Amino acid sequence: MRKFDPWPVFFKREWNRNWPFLVGFAITGTIVTKMSLSLTEEDAKNSPFAQRHKKGFMCTALSLLFPSLVL
Repeated sequence: MRKFDPWPVFFKREWNRNWPFLVGFAITGTIVTKMSLSLTEEDAKNSPFAQRHKKGFMCTALSLLFPSLVL
């Protein structure tokens, strides 16, 4: 006699419960990626936000991880 395999039941139930989140996450990710890739250096030069945060993401992340490291 074959043993009952619960995984197909589990995945079907979870898919029915989570598909709106997964689809929304995919759509939001696509929109953010397209908008981010459309930015140019000229946009960064004219952006007050970018001017206030000139250091960049990696320098900020490294300074948060290693506060004793001075960049």
